Amino acid sequence: MTRGKTMNQTTPEQFLDKEFDGFTVEVDTSRERADIILGRPPYNVIAMSQRETLRQVFEALDAHPDVRVIVLRAQGEHFSSGGDIKGFLEASPEHVSKLAWNVAAPERCSKPVIAANRGYTFGVGLELSLACDFRIASETARYALPEQNLGQIPGSGGSARLQKMIGIARTKHMVMRAKRVSGQQAYDWGFVTECVPDAELESTVDALVDELRRFSPLAQRTAKKLINDNEDAPLKVAIEMEGHCYSRLRSSADFREGVEAFHGKRPAIFRGE
Repeated sequence: MTRGKTMNQTTPEQFLDKEFDGFTVEVDTSRERADIILGRPPYNVIAMSQRETLRQVFEALDAHPDVRVIVLRAQGEHFSSGGDIKGFLEASPEHVSKLAWNVAAPERCSKPVIAANRGYTFGVGLELSLACDFRIASETARYALPEQNLGQIPGSGGSARLQKMIGIARTKHMVMRAKRVSGQQAYDWGFVTECVPDAELESTVDALVDELRRFSPLAQRTAKKLINDNEDAPLKVAIEMEGHCYSRLRSSADFREGVEAFHGKRPAIFRGE
């Protein structure tokens, strides 16, 4: 692939078969898994240009036929201390206006996305994690939105997503006071899925990947989109949408396979059809 080509002119596999600035991508088709690994240790600072490339990678992995689950993780003892501060001063207003769209790529991705957090998970590192479906924290994880220290606010969905998850009082505590929250506290507050000892982070993520792979990819995609779309919907609308999605899945081959496997007392083999 030439550097001048876009993802639309190549297959997902071709687009992903290159070197990326600030991170690497590993695809294990035997486990239907892809890992995006932040790679600027020790703090894995995320450059401005890196965010757009991360979006493109999520889109390529979403289109990859042999990937079922995506994991976002990092090298070393910290997930990410945040963005390149100097880059904010150098970026054009147009570039800055696209930051939230790029960071929301895990949320738009139709496949399950897991964030594996240890150590510092600050600024855009936290915003990227909040856009994922599952956050697994190690006990060393420290979450923060420290933008007030720079005379700024989170600009890529950090405060908005947090407020939906933990409420206005706790969001003000984290955003307006730039307070750090431990992995255990984040679990207690409800914005991480699990908090585990540091040595168990990888094995816990591995187990979650295998768990998610057991389900119908069609049902998983439907559930993710339905839950995301219903976040701001009135209850009556949300229930109606759930009913429509349920009705559509009833006619799927995966649903028939699930029912037959249940009655046959055997594991289901889902094909996403």
